[in-house]
Amino acid sequence: MYKIKYTFEEKGIDPITIENAETGFSVLEIALKNKIDISHNCGGVCACSTCHVYIDQGDQFLEELSDKEEDFIDRARNPKLTSRLSCQCVLKDGSGEINVHVPDQSTILGE
Repeated sequence: MYKIKYTFEEKGIDPITIENAETGFSVLEIALKNKIDISHNCGGVCACSTCHVYIDQGDQFLEELSDKEEDFIDRARNPKLTSRLSCQCVLKDGSGEINVHVPDQSTILGE
């Protein structure tokens, strides 16, 4: 089980920590199950970049970055070395702490 802390650039949203996040689910799926809004216009199938996040800690606990994901990250706003698509950040077997930084999504249209 994992502990995932979501922090947000958008003003007025406090950090949220999820204890006991299950392996086999993505960072996006875990967020949505816990009523944390992360945009995901394509439905979480790696066909857009709206679920773009920064993994500040714990990237070793996530599935590897694919070429397809990397292509969509290149289209995201303000990509960094720690950029990932939350729909593709599937938790591997194990446990640990993951810190997810969610960029400001206030100007994204759609889900």
